[in-house]
Amino acid sequence: MKNRLTPAELDARLKFVVGCVLAGVLTLTTIGVLYALVFVTQPIGAQAENDKMFFSVLSSVATFITGTLAGLMISTGRNSDEDKDGNGIPDHLEGE
Repeated sequence: MKNRLTPAELDARLKFVVGCVLAGVLTLTTIGVLYALVFVTQPIGAQAENDKMFFSVLSSVATFITGTLAGLMISTGRNSDEDKDGNGIPDHLEGE
């Protein structure tokens, strides 16, 4: 029989999966913006109105996802009581 995962392990896996998904969305957004800038014909001397709105929306989405990803990666969650000195190593593992 397979051992059940602890809450800390489940939390770590959830953070990993959510982080990977958000990083993928951010990467695809960046690729979309770069494609639109490089390969789509723009009017000379100005930017098309729909392209301006497209970049505005993508910029907002990218900013939101970047902030969410950063917040997810720096959150301590349930492990805050296991590391009282703040060195990143759980207190029960420091002596090993």
